Order: sequence, then C-alpha cells, then structure tokens
Amino acid sequence: MQPVIRTISFVGLGLIGASMMLAFRKAHSDDDSPLFMKGYDPLFSEEERQEALDSGLDRFETDKTELYDADLIILSAPVKVNIALLDEIKALAGSSVLVTDVSSTKSMIAEKARDLCIPFIGMHPMAGRELQGFRAASAELLRGKTLILCDNGNFLDEPKGRALSALLAAVGCRTMVMDPAMHDRIVANISHLPQLISTLLVNYCEKNIAAAGPGFATLARLSGSSWEIWNDIVQTNSTNIADELERFATELNVLADEVRSLDTQTLSSRFSNANRLYQTLKELHKQ
Repeated sequence: MQPVIRTISFVGLGLIGASMMLAFRKAHSDDDSPLFMKGYDPLFSEEERQEALDSGLDRFETDKTELYDADLIILSAPVKVNIALLDEIKALAGSSVLVTDVSSTKSMIAEKARDLCIPFIGMHPMAGRELQGFRAASAELLRGKTLILCDNGNFLDEPKGRALSALLAAVGCRTMVMDPAMHDRIVANISHLPQLISTLLVNYCEKNIAAAGPGFATLARLSGSSWEIWNDIVQTNSTNIADELERFATELNVLADEVRSLDTQTLSSRFSNANRLYQTLKELHKQ
C-alpha cells in the first residue's frame, strides 16, 4: 500500500523549513518509497539552490503550479507571508492537499485556511538557534523538541493527518495538540514574553554591557533575534503579548517590594520554586 504522503513541498527554506526537510530525508532515506521533496525560497542564490539539492532536496521548484502539486505543503516563510500564500494555494493546489506551517502564531492563519476551506494543520516546532537561514539548518534541530499541532478541523484523524504525525514521530519530535487560540495564549507566555524581556533587558543595561559576564550573556541570548521575524509575530499576536507584558510588569513590582522590604522568606521560596522548575526544564530538553 502506497503511503498517503509521498510528495512534500517546502515554501521557504530557512532554518526551520530546511531543518525539517533534512530531518525527513535522514529518517526516510532507506525507505522503499522515499519521500520526494521540492521547495522554493525567493531569497536563494544559485549557490544556495545547489547546496539545498546537495543536502537532500529533490527539486528547487520555481513554477508555482508544480510547487503546489504535492500531498503536503509546508509553509515556512514569515507568518504574514504564510497567511497570504493561502490564496495562491487555494487557486493552484488540488483540493486533497494537506497544508501546514511552522509559524509562531496560529489563530490568523487557521482562520483564513478555514474560510478558504483548505485542509490545514498548524505546526509550531519549539526549536531554534541564534543563527538563521538555510546554512544554519540541521537534521537534529527538531529531535527531542516539542512540536505543537493546531488542528481545529479534525484533520489529524484523517489519513494524511495521521501520516504527518508519523513523519514527525520518525524525526524524534514530541508532539502536543491544542487549538490555535490556546496556542497563541501559551506561546505569548513562554516564547514571546521571554523574547521581549530579553530585548528590553539588553537595551536597559546598555551602558554597563562592557562589564557583563557570561550569566548576563546567557540570559540575553534571545536579544540577538531578528526584528524581521518578530515584526510578524507581534502583529499577529499583539493582544496576548501585551497582556503577558502587563501581568509580568505587575510581578516585577511585587518582586521589587519584596526586595526593598527584605522579605527573605518569600524570596527564598521564589528561588526554591525556580530551581525546581529549572530542573524540570533540563529534563524536558535532555538530548
């Protein structure tokens, strides 16, 4: 019996899209019916196109009709570009195609896919690096990482949805399922808030950066992220992010009061709980 996902198209071959392509190739290189993977990235030079082909991409496809002729389309461009591409997919792709994306927000793209009657399952790999682009990609980037699936149309229960879950399991992802609105609330807390705190912290401490040690550099790692990526994230999840920033600002004021009044019992409890949570994080992300 032939697998229901044999051809995959990647629209965007940056860090996440290319890492997923490399991981799929590594996991299925010895299959009797190997995956055929094609992709397109408008920013690629001729040299990068050849590197992608040498790394496991079967075809760099510039013809949009051919690009969208696939069993699975993975949108891995910036968030707002992915949303806009759904109109093109509706016009050019077959009705049986399954579409997914690797965007950091999900409500807007899921709503548009539903309005266009496009079978859609959102994906959000909780993985990344300071370095961006195809050359920073790795087949191991997703291994052991959490990947959130957003399915508000029961597509995960259909054959292609089950096949997508199997592909992700084969590359070592830990998957969890939630609806798009819940996803956007959660990532505003655990992803978007830390990014903006890191950005604010580095700017706040600018005059003393020269004296900073490795602990500060570790905490400030996210400040190296590109606004080009985060612009779309903020624009597509602004309410949730603003709510989290306001709640965190309240917590900062409470903490300041505890320090000023030397409330060491409460501060000790905060440290103990943080130590415990940090150990949990280490266990979750152990390779």
